[in-house]
Amino acid sequence: MNRLIAAVVLMAGMLCGQIGHPAVNADSAIVQDFQKRVAAYLQLRKSVESNLTKLKSTPSHEKISHHENELGRAVREARKNARPGDIFAPEIAMEIRRLIAMAVDQGDGDHIGQSLRHAEPVQLHLEVNNSYPEHVPLQSTPPSLLENLPKLPPEIEYRITGRDLVLLDAKANLIVDVVRGVFS
Repeated sequence: MNRLIAAVVLMAGMLCGQIGHPAVNADSAIVQDFQKRVAAYLQLRKSVESNLTKLKSTPSHEKISHHENELGRAVREARKNARPGDIFAPEIAMEIRRLIAMAVDQGDGDHIGQSLRHAEPVQLHLEVNNSYPEHVPLQSTPPSLLENLPKLPPEIEYRITGRDLVLLDAKANLIVDVVRGVFS
Protein backbone atom coordinates (compact mmCIF):
# COMPACT_ATOMS: atom_id res chain seq x y z
CA MET A 1 0.00 0.00 0.00
CA ASN A 2 2.83 2.40 0.90
CA ARG A 3 4.46 1.69 -2.46
CA LEU A 4 1.21 2.46 -4.24
CA ILE A 5 0.84 5.76 -2.37
CA ALA A 6 4.47 6.62 -3.07
CA ALA A 7 4.00 5.84 -6.78
CA VAL A 8 0.87 8.00 -6.95
CA VAL A 9 2.62 10.89 -5.17
CA LEU A 10 5.63 10.55 -7.49
CA MET A 11 3.44 10.50 -10.60
CA ALA A 12 1.45 13.50 -9.35
CA GLY A 13 4.69 15.39 -8.72
CA MET A 14 5.94 14.60 -12.22
CA LEU A 15 2.64 15.68 -13.74
CA CYS A 16 2.64 18.94 -11.78
CA GLY A 17 6.21 19.58 -12.88
CA GLN A 18 5.19 19.13 -16.52
CA ILE A 19 2.16 21.36 -16.13
CA GLY A 20 4.19 24.11 -14.46
CA HIS A 21 6.98 23.89 -17.02
CA PRO A 22 5.69 23.11 -20.51
CA ALA A 23 8.13 21.51 -22.90
CA VAL A 24 10.11 24.00 -24.99
CA ASN A 25 9.85 23.71 -28.76
CA ALA A 26 13.47 22.97 -29.65
CA ASP A 27 13.17 24.50 -33.13
CA SER A 28 11.76 27.69 -31.64
CA ALA A 29 14.60 27.90 -29.12
CA ILE A 30 17.14 27.51 -31.94
CA VAL A 31 15.52 30.30 -33.96
CA GLN A 32 15.37 32.54 -30.88
CA ASP A 33 19.09 31.97 -30.25
CA PHE A 34 19.80 32.90 -33.88
CA GLN A 35 17.71 36.06 -33.59
CA LYS A 36 19.55 37.00 -30.38
CA ARG A 37 22.87 36.57 -32.19
CA VAL A 38 21.67 38.77 -35.06
CA ALA A 39 20.45 41.40 -32.55
CA ALA A 40 23.82 41.31 -30.75
CA TYR A 41 25.60 41.84 -34.07
CA LEU A 42 23.31 44.81 -34.87
CA GLN A 43 23.94 46.28 -31.43
CA LEU A 44 27.69 46.06 -32.08
CA ARG A 45 27.26 47.65 -35.52
CA LYS A 46 25.18 50.49 -34.10
CA SER A 47 27.73 51.06 -31.34
CA VAL A 48 30.55 51.22 -33.89
CA GLU A 49 28.49 53.48 -36.14
CA SER A 50 27.83 55.92 -33.29
CA ASN A 51 31.58 56.63 -33.20
CA LEU A 52 31.70 57.59 -36.89
CA THR A 53 30.88 60.98 -38.35
CA LYS A 54 27.19 60.97 -39.24
CA LEU A 55 26.42 60.97 -42.95
CA LYS A 56 24.22 63.91 -43.85
CA SER A 57 21.60 63.48 -46.52
CA THR A 58 23.39 63.70 -49.83
CA PRO A 59 22.94 62.60 -53.44
CA SER A 60 26.73 62.11 -53.71
CA HIS A 61 27.46 58.46 -54.47
CA GLU A 62 31.09 59.03 -53.44
CA LYS A 63 30.15 60.28 -49.96
CA ILE A 64 27.66 57.47 -49.44
CA SER A 65 30.19 54.88 -50.63
CA HIS A 66 32.91 56.38 -48.43
CA HIS A 67 30.64 56.23 -45.36
CA GLU A 68 29.67 52.61 -46.16
CA ASN A 69 33.36 51.68 -46.52
CA GLU A 70 34.25 53.39 -43.24
CA LEU A 71 31.40 51.64 -41.44
CA GLY A 72 32.42 48.28 -42.92
CA ARG A 73 36.06 48.86 -41.95
CA ALA A 74 35.12 49.82 -38.38
CA VAL A 75 32.77 46.83 -37.94
CA ARG A 76 35.42 44.48 -39.40
CA GLU A 77 37.91 45.82 -36.87
CA ALA A 78 35.43 45.37 -34.01
CA ARG A 79 34.79 41.79 -35.23
CA LYS A 80 38.36 40.94 -36.17
CA ASN A 81 37.96 37.49 -34.58
CA ALA A 82 34.65 36.74 -36.37
CA ARG A 83 34.38 33.20 -37.68
CA PRO A 84 31.79 31.20 -39.64
CA GLY A 85 29.19 29.94 -37.19
CA ASP A 86 29.26 32.97 -34.89
CA ILE A 87 25.74 33.88 -36.01
CA PHE A 88 24.79 30.75 -37.97
CA ALA A 89 25.60 28.40 -35.08
CA PRO A 90 25.61 24.69 -36.08
CA GLU A 91 22.09 24.21 -34.69
CA ILE A 92 20.57 27.04 -36.74
CA ALA A 93 22.55 26.00 -39.81
CA MET A 94 20.93 22.56 -39.55
CA GLU A 95 17.52 24.17 -39.00
CA ILE A 96 17.99 26.42 -42.04
CA ARG A 97 18.89 23.40 -44.17
CA ARG A 98 15.69 21.71 -42.93
CA LEU A 99 13.58 24.82 -43.62
CA ILE A 100 15.00 25.19 -47.13
CA ALA A 101 14.34 21.50 -47.81
CA MET A 102 10.75 22.01 -46.59
CA ALA A 103 10.28 24.96 -48.96
CA VAL A 104 11.58 22.86 -51.84
CA ASP A 105 9.52 19.79 -50.83
CA GLN A 106 6.30 21.82 -50.56
CA GLY A 107 6.21 21.99 -54.34
CA ASP A 108 8.07 25.30 -54.55
CA GLY A 109 11.32 23.58 -55.55
CA ASP A 110 10.91 24.15 -59.29
CA HIS A 111 9.74 27.71 -58.72
CA ILE A 112 12.67 28.46 -56.39
CA GLY A 113 15.15 26.91 -58.84
CA GLN A 114 13.72 28.93 -61.75
CA SER A 115 13.80 32.11 -59.68
CA LEU A 116 17.44 31.55 -58.77
CA ARG A 117 18.40 30.85 -62.40
CA HIS A 118 16.55 33.94 -63.72
CA ALA A 119 18.13 36.32 -61.22
CA GLU A 120 21.74 36.60 -62.35
CA PRO A 121 23.19 33.62 -60.44
CA VAL A 122 26.13 34.69 -58.32
CA GLN A 123 28.97 32.18 -58.01
CA LEU A 124 31.21 33.53 -55.26
CA HIS A 125 32.99 32.07 -52.28
CA LEU A 126 32.50 34.79 -49.69
CA GLU A 127 34.24 34.95 -46.34
CA VAL A 128 32.88 36.18 -43.02
CA ASN A 129 33.79 39.78 -42.22
CA ASN A 130 34.66 40.68 -45.83
CA SER A 131 32.81 43.18 -47.99
CA TYR A 132 30.44 42.05 -50.69
CA PRO A 133 32.20 42.87 -53.99
CA GLU A 134 30.89 46.14 -55.44
CA HIS A 135 30.99 44.95 -59.06
CA VAL A 136 28.90 41.79 -58.40
CA PRO A 137 25.08 42.01 -58.44
CA LEU A 138 23.18 40.93 -55.37
CA GLN A 139 21.07 37.87 -56.09
CA SER A 140 17.63 38.18 -54.57
CA THR A 141 16.29 35.43 -52.38
CA PRO A 142 12.98 34.00 -53.66
CA PRO A 143 10.02 35.11 -51.51
CA SER A 144 8.75 31.54 -51.15
CA LEU A 145 12.10 30.65 -49.61
CA LEU A 146 12.19 33.74 -47.37
CA GLU A 147 8.78 32.76 -45.95
CA ASN A 148 10.35 29.62 -44.47
CA LEU A 149 13.49 31.24 -43.04
CA PRO A 150 13.72 33.00 -39.66
CA LYS A 151 12.78 36.67 -39.91
CA LEU A 152 15.56 39.24 -39.99
CA PRO A 153 15.69 42.93 -39.11
CA PRO A 154 15.55 45.16 -42.23
CA GLU A 155 19.28 45.99 -42.05
CA ILE A 156 20.27 42.33 -42.46
CA GLU A 157 19.51 40.28 -45.57
CA TYR A 158 19.72 36.69 -46.73
CA ARG A 159 21.64 36.40 -50.01
CA ILE A 160 22.54 33.39 -52.11
CA THR A 161 25.93 32.89 -53.66
CA GLY A 162 26.39 29.60 -55.46
CA ARG A 163 25.45 26.89 -52.99
CA ASP A 164 25.81 29.11 -49.92
CA LEU A 165 23.36 31.19 -47.88
CA VAL A 166 24.92 34.48 -46.82
CA LEU A 167 23.89 36.87 -44.07
CA LEU A 168 24.64 40.37 -45.39
CA ASP A 169 24.67 43.64 -43.47
CA ALA A 170 23.41 45.85 -46.28
CA LYS A 171 24.31 49.13 -44.57
CA ALA A 172 27.93 48.16 -43.91
CA ASN A 173 28.14 45.93 -47.03
CA LEU A 174 29.61 43.25 -44.80
CA ILE A 175 29.33 39.45 -44.80
CA VAL A 176 28.10 38.71 -41.28
CA ASP A 177 28.07 34.91 -41.65
CA VAL A 178 27.74 32.10 -44.21
CA VAL A 179 26.14 28.66 -44.26
CA ARG A 180 27.99 26.57 -46.82
CA GLY A 181 26.38 24.11 -49.22
CA VAL A 182 22.68 24.62 -48.48
CA PHE A 183 21.70 24.60 -52.16
CA SER A 184 22.40 21.74 -54.52
